[in-house]
Amino acid sequence: MQAIDQSTQATINQWLSGNYDENTKAEIQALVDKDATTELTDAFYRSLEFGTGGLRGIMGAGSNRINKYTIGTATQGLANYLNNKYPNEKIKVAIAHDSRNNSDYFAKITADVFSANGIYVYFFSALRPTPELSFAVRHFGCKSGVMLTASHNPKEYNGYKAYGADGGQFTSPDDKLVIDEVNKIKSIDEVKFDRIDANIQLIGEEVDKLYLDGITALSISPEAIKRQHDLKIVYSPIHGTGITLVPKALAQFGFTNVTIVEEQSTPDGNFPTVVYPNPEEKDALTLAMNKAKEIDADLVLATDPDADRVGIAVKDNDGEWVLLNGNQTGSLLINYLLSAWQDSGKLDGNQFIVKTIVTSNLIEEIAKKKNVEYYNTLTGFKYIGQLMTELEGKKYFIGGGEESYGYLIGDLVRDKDAVVSAAFISEMTAYYKDKGASLYNALLDMYVEYGLYKEDLVSLTKKGKSGAEEIKAMMVKFRENPPATLGGSKVSVLKDYELGQETDLATGKVTKLDYPTSDVLQFITEDGSIVSARPSGTEPKIKFYCSVNAPLADKKDFDSVNKQLEEKIKTVMADLQA
Repeated sequence: MQAIDQSTQATINQWLSGNYDENTKAEIQALVDKDATTELTDAFYRSLEFGTGGLRGIMGAGSNRINKYTIGTATQGLANYLNNKYPNEKIKVAIAHDSRNNSDYFAKITADVFSANGIYVYFFSALRPTPELSFAVRHFGCKSGVMLTASHNPKEYNGYKAYGADGGQFTSPDDKLVIDEVNKIKSIDEVKFDRIDANIQLIGEEVDKLYLDGITALSISPEAIKRQHDLKIVYSPIHGTGITLVPKALAQFGFTNVTIVEEQSTPDGNFPTVVYPNPEEKDALTLAMNKAKEIDADLVLATDPDADRVGIAVKDNDGEWVLLNGNQTGSLLINYLLSAWQDSGKLDGNQFIVKTIVTSNLIEEIAKKKNVEYYNTLTGFKYIGQLMTELEGKKYFIGGGEESYGYLIGDLVRDKDAVVSAAFISEMTAYYKDKGASLYNALLDMYVEYGLYKEDLVSLTKKGKSGAEEIKAMMVKFRENPPATLGGSKVSVLKDYELGQETDLATGKVTKLDYPTSDVLQFITEDGSIVSARPSGTEPKIKFYCSVNAPLADKKDFDSVNKQLEEKIKTVMADLQA
């Protein structure tokens, strides 16, 4: 058995002798007595990193785990940053948590530490969706907010998302400043755990009402909903926070026929009916689709545990239920929003939409045709939020999103929002049904108008130190020797987001890319195919996002053109030797 290295052993000793509670020490001692070298090494070989989005990790005792002490240290660092940045001000923060095991406990620890540092806390008294936390930060004029969640990770995980004064997750330079403050804390004795009750205010239903009223005011097709109020919607919160607000939002919009998947309706951090509580996973929607078949529904909606992402399923023209991917749902939403705004004569050139650089360019084509300004941001919804804040008061944000099932409509929050998205996906379904079309046919009509866009994501896992080096070498190779052709079409443009430049490969002309630095490469071919290569920031993976497109002359040709594009993606990926 491999021995524990000196540095790791020193950290274990520090936890066994330091100012930690007896239960924590007993948990560690039990591993020591069992000679559980692997578990001890994994729990203590490093400190759980506070990254640009916060913390995420497996729960348990240890410096590389989510527990009272790693949560406390993160909060103390964030409190120090806030007190440095806003001297002599009354600083307010908001805190919420999801349905995961211990999320309520970690939220309480977070509130205790903030309160002990003289910071006033608005504390949601029960579980709530992530987007409502963003709303609360903005509503109460807070300088920061914290959401205790690990999003759609497996049940062993928990995490900590940190938000800035605009209600979005921290971006540069503040993200690094917060990280620096967290890293400065060298001992648990520096963390103030002694709660000051006077600094904590419970909040709940009064904020729900403001948030839901704000969402309802955004509705653009209330007449269609009135006529289609009994649209059959099946909804699953997948044991998460969506149950608190999604059914209420649908009811406020005017939908009267919503069936909730009972087996998944109770918040439960063990997620007993799924392996991964992730609406991107087909299995997570199995129960909802079975219910939809049983009652002959019009639409299936499912939200992840913290209700910032939503997956949907619709019936195709053969009566089969199909899952839509994030690019399809995002494109449908933008097409619907811009069409409905256009119909009502509200598009005046002062609106904009946003997507990320790895999200379907179909969205861009829709915006161009409707004459609406569009923006691309780096991957991560915090960049969409940052842009919204920059343009606040100058232009109106209609909507936007990313391929990983995260969308936002309207200006209420600065993060992806499954509550407003579920309401608008339902409204969109009612709008098309009112015109005699299903959502599936609306998808095909959109493809006939703009072309059939097909995307795929290929992830290669390369573990360990050698894997990291291999991924690095792949990116160097692509930078220095970009492929000449992909899928039979010449590569005409190389975008390098690390160097911040775009190169026309035919002329050699280089232009500047105005984005923060990020290790992403994009190859664009003459026929409009795009491949983005991006090492994952959180996993030992390199991800290839591939987008191809072709004209679709008629809906009846969908299957054959779709198959051709599937083959094209395979060819493109083979050309990359990925």
